[in-house]
Amino acid sequence: MKANRWHRFVAACLLACAAPCALAVECIVPAKPGGGMDASCKLLRRVMQAQGGPDGQAERNDKGDQGNVKVAYLPGGIGAVAWGSVVSHRRGGPDSLVAFSGGSLLGLAQGKYGRADVGDVRWVAGVGIDHGMIAVRSDAPWRSLKQLLEAIRKDPSATTIGLSGTAGSQDWLKVAMLVQRAGMAPRQFHFVALEGGGDSFAALQAGHVQVISGDASEAAHFIAEGKVRILAVLSEQRLPGPLQEVPTAREQGYDVVWPIIRGFYMSPYASEDDYQRWVRYFDKAMADPAFDRQRSIGGLQPFAMTGKPLSDYIAQTVARYRKLSQELGLVR
Repeated sequence: MKANRWHRFVAACLLACAAPCALAVECIVPAKPGGGMDASCKLLRRVMQAQGGPDGQAERNDKGDQGNVKVAYLPGGIGAVAWGSVVSHRRGGPDSLVAFSGGSLLGLAQGKYGRADVGDVRWVAGVGIDHGMIAVRSDAPWRSLKQLLEAIRKDPSATTIGLSGTAGSQDWLKVAMLVQRAGMAPRQFHFVALEGGGDSFAALQAGHVQVISGDASEAAHFIAEGKVRILAVLSEQRLPGPLQEVPTAREQGYDVVWPIIRGFYMSPYASEDDYQRWVRYFDKAMADPAFDRQRSIGGLQPFAMTGKPLSDYIAQTVARYRKLSQELGLVR
């Protein structure tokens, strides 16, 4: 009898210890806090808080509240450090997801992740579409994209543009295409390389740069506070929500559109069962109308793709980015 009680006690302890492990989810942000990939992980946290985890159970933190998604920051190389850590098996497990964006795919296309290939990781889900934007401080003298580009044409060195990454990065390309449409050479602007959207907005507020090239989802919060003025969004048409009054670059005479996919990948060492478990989770989560509401809170537009279709889409996008980069002389 005593033995039976002891066995039940041990079994209960093992279950109690195992439960938190099964529910622990890590979302890796390959940048500093405050940018679009940070927002992706926080979107995942909100969704899991509302809909539960991939095993149908509600995520709970140490206080018993729902929403136990640990957000871990691993900046460096616009995603290269996080990629290398996951591919080398230093980070990433069956419940670890890494946020990615169009900038990550551009880095792959240009060889900025070393000898990386799209097949080196498991692409889980694309959860939304963001768009590029150009922003200045609310007290800046420019009130339109045309005024800004004319000022850059007159004296490129007088205006410093903050952007994530170096020459050839996603944010750099947005500006390069705009100045090209304005009749200037693609490299004819002065910029400062920063690490992520959070850094860009901090530099803008501190006056270290006068303009930033970034993403629309990053700007929504700052627009609400009246700290920035968005001169243009790089979308086909005006975006709904807090940026609905912001004109597109096309409206202002500059035919530049830059959509940005946002989503998650996981370690290549994750088992097929774990990978499919997450694919099924996102398929179910994104089919719920509540996901649209959570996505719009993060400033993203509808997009939902998982598993092999996503992997194929990623491969095609990287090939397209490589061709564009070659045309601009950014890669051989």
